[in-house]
Amino acid sequence: MRNTAVLSIVCPDRKGLVAAIANFLLAHDANILHADQHQDREAGLFLMRVEWDLSGFDLPMTAFEAAFTPIAAAHQMRWRVALSAFKPRMAIFVSQRDHCLADLLYRYHAGELHCAIPLIISNHADTRWLAETYQIPFHLVAVTKENKAAAEAEQQALLTAQAIDFVVLARYMQVLSPAFIAQYPQRIINIHHSFLPAFHGAKPYQRAFERGVKLIGATSHFVTETLDDGPIIEQDVTRISHRDDLDDLVQKGADLEKVVLSRAVRWYIDNRILVYGNKTVVFD
Repeated sequence: MRNTAVLSIVCPDRKGLVAAIANFLLAHDANILHADQHQDREAGLFLMRVEWDLSGFDLPMTAFEAAFTPIAAAHQMRWRVALSAFKPRMAIFVSQRDHCLADLLYRYHAGELHCAIPLIISNHADTRWLAETYQIPFHLVAVTKENKAAAEAEQQALLTAQAIDFVVLARYMQVLSPAFIAQYPQRIINIHHSFLPAFHGAKPYQRAFERGVKLIGATSHFVTETLDDGPIIEQDVTRISHRDDLDDLVQKGADLEKVVLSRAVRWYIDNRILVYGNKTVVFD
């Protein structure tokens, strides 16, 4: 893996932004490897992701914030810098269906996901065997209407103890409380088994089947207090026909869910996602 840094920026659009950023990096002998930008004209915003090689970069990363802050302040930038060497710590929440979990664990084991997975949390014991196969600690936290607050407190304690950076809901069929979500703003990634905003909420395949749709989809998004309404990261669809019954929709949808979720997780780890408003820009 390259030893690089990634600078992500969102700010009001104006002339000279690219030059200001490039000149700052050039002044410290940076070798820029990738630079992507996007202007949202309606919102009047400029978004950018720039990655550079740290070999020969003469500004210590411990001093980066102090050096870059004057430029950021002058251009009203919301920004963050990340190092490719850093491995974020990811927690996976899952219920009974194991296809998304299995896909993430395989990709992690194969080296596709540059992260650590210190634990898996579930409200059912069905996927314990899968966690044990990959030698990842599995925590069973039962959730009912009566104990939801206590269950979330237990989950939060587990996440805190493991210094978790972000959470992935791999078909975790529980609605998280606003208080829990607030602990991880734009750091909880969900997979929803429909092409949002269509068929949000429960039983989307059943509702799609009853509606007679010709396309079904899957959506990965950041979790917010409003159910299935967070900024969308990735989506995909597949065609179905009148010959497909409900079980066919579920099976075809499961294949989509795995791919869509893994893409979203990988892009998040690689610092390719910028959020503004209720939208995202994903730099490839």
